[in-house]
Amino acid sequence: MSNPIKAIVINKDDNNYSASLSSIKNSDLPNENVTIDVLYSTLNYKDGLAITGKGPVVRSFPMVPGIDLVGTVSHSTSDEFKSGDKVILNGFGVGEKHWGGLAQKAALNSDWLIPLPAGISPKQAMQVGTAGYTAMLSVIALEKQGITPDSGEVLVTGANGGVGSFAIYLLNQLGYNVTAATGRMEQSDYLKELGAANVINRDELSNPGKPLQKERFAAAIDSVGSHTLANICASLKYGGVVTACGLAQGMDLPGSVAPFILRGIRLIGIDSVMRPKADRIEAWDRLASLVAADYLDKISTEITLEQVIDNAEQLMKGKIRGRVVVNCQS
Repeated sequence: MSNPIKAIVINKDDNNYSASLSSIKNSDLPNENVTIDVLYSTLNYKDGLAITGKGPVVRSFPMVPGIDLVGTVSHSTSDEFKSGDKVILNGFGVGEKHWGGLAQKAALNSDWLIPLPAGISPKQAMQVGTAGYTAMLSVIALEKQGITPDSGEVLVTGANGGVGSFAIYLLNQLGYNVTAATGRMEQSDYLKELGAANVINRDELSNPGKPLQKERFAAAIDSVGSHTLANICASLKYGGVVTACGLAQGMDLPGSVAPFILRGIRLIGIDSVMRPKADRIEAWDRLASLVAADYLDKISTEITLEQVIDNAEQLMKGKIRGRVVVNCQS
C-alpha cells in the first residue's frame, strides 16, 4: 500500500471556496505519462490568487496549485525521460487547469517538461522559478533584436517584482546600462545592488503622455502595460525594442502608432506559459550560466507545504518580498 501524498488542495462546493493541506493517493493523480517526486515548488502571485480565492485562477476543482516545479522522475512511459531524471516545469496551465507543483508528487505530460540543466541545483531552479525564466526570455528577445550593451540605456519597469528584479540582475550581468522604474523609491538602494545604474519613479511613466516623447531608451522590459507601456514606446530611440511580459497596470495599450512608423520601434510579446521546448531549454541553459548562488540565496526564503497557505495570505497582503521556495519533501 502506497504512502499518502501531502498536497495543497483547493475545493469549491456550492460557492464555498477552500484550500487545505490534504492527503491524496497515487490513484488520485492525473493520468499523464510522467510521474515526478516533487523536490521544490514555489509560491508565485498567481498561486496566491488561487489559494486565497482572490482571483479566478483555478479552472476546475479539486485543484493542486503550483505553477512551477522541479523534481525527480519516478515513473515514465515517455521515451524522453526515465526514472531518476531531474526535470523542470513552468506553465502549460499547471496549477490552473492541471494539477500542479504544491504536492509531494505530480503527474505531468512529458511535452511540458525539460531536463534540469547542468550547473544549477533543484532548489536553485525554483529560486529562479517562473519569474527568472520569464525575465530570461525577455533578455534573449532583446538580444535577438540586436540590442547590445552598446545600444544604450535599457529600462526595466515593475522593478521590485519578481520578473523586474531578475531582469535588472540578468541585464547587469551581461553588461547593460539599466534604469529601474519603481513605485517604491525607498527600495532604490536594493535595486542598485541588483545592478540598476539609475532608479526612477514609476509616476514618470504611468500617466497619459504624448504619442512621441524625447528619445531616451534603447530598449525596455515591461511587466506593467497600459499607459506605462505606451509611454515607453513613445520614449524609445529610433529602432528601439520593448518586450511586454506583464500587465500590472492594465491590459489596455492607450498609445499611438507614431513611434512604430516614425521611429521604427518594435514591440515583442513574451509568453512564458506555452513556450516551445527549444526556447525553454535555451532560457534555462542561459540562467544556469548567469545566476550566482549567493544572489539566489539573498532573494529567496524556504518554507514547507505546511506553511504555504499562511504564506499565500501574507503574499496577497504585500508582506512578502522576493522568492518563496517550497520544499515539498520536508
